[in-house]
Amino acid sequence: MGQLRTANNRRRRARAAGAAPAAMSGADLDWLVRAPVIPANDRHPIVLLEKADIPGGGQLHLLQCGPDFSIRFCSDELMGSQDHASERALATLACERVGPERGDVLIGGLGMGFTLRAALGAWGPAAKITVAELVPQVVAWAEGPLAHLFGADLRDERVSIAIADVHDLIADAEGAFDAILLDVDNGPDGFIRLENDRLYCNWGLRAAYAALRPAGLLAVWSAYSDAAFAQRLEAVGFTVEEVEISEKGDGDGQLHTIWLASKAG
Repeated sequence: MGQLRTANNRRRRARAAGAAPAAMSGADLDWLVRAPVIPANDRHPIVLLEKADIPGGGQLHLLQCGPDFSIRFCSDELMGSQDHASERALATLACERVGPERGDVLIGGLGMGFTLRAALGAWGPAAKITVAELVPQVVAWAEGPLAHLFGADLRDERVSIAIADVHDLIADAEGAFDAILLDVDNGPDGFIRLENDRLYCNWGLRAAYAALRPAGLLAVWSAYSDAAFAQRLEAVGFTVEEVEISEKGDGDGQLHTIWLASKAG
């Protein structure tokens, strides 16, 4: 699925260097969005399977290239089925910090289910894992064209799916969760929708702090590092650990960042 990553990686490198992301050309847009079937290589075309409207505006696109799948927003890939070590680590690292016996967990963003699967494997049989997904069609994809990636995970008795903005679930909870895992944008800013800035600003982080039990943990996935975000986490009272994980899990490929922010016990 490397063809799908090219534009996104350009933007990530530009952002890491402090430059503004390059605008997509008309040819890029034609190639990535408008044509339903686009030759990717000699073996497999890239096929636009479905589109999903995002509440408030915008669309997600589900694409397939042979055995590989991608969920994309505009020119950026949000999730691919090939490389997902860091999405799994979001759950496993969080569980290591809070302990498998403390299993009231909120996951922000269903995606392709890699974080959910890792959470189910890490936490015990008494866990209660709530997945907040804003876009109903993403859940439909999990039960349809992506069902082979999910297996029986959505039917696990420990799992409940909330079609909701994860911000609202956090704001309405006080001392309800042992861990909150966020992977709803490509980093700590409102990338998918501007309203998501509420998750990463000072008062949004204070709400997350309040929603956690003592010694609870907020874990945030990002495609890039952000020193200012780490400072905001510390400013609201979290003890912050920043971990870099390669997308392939073996030190190869794009480095992703996970912030593990612990509440005082």
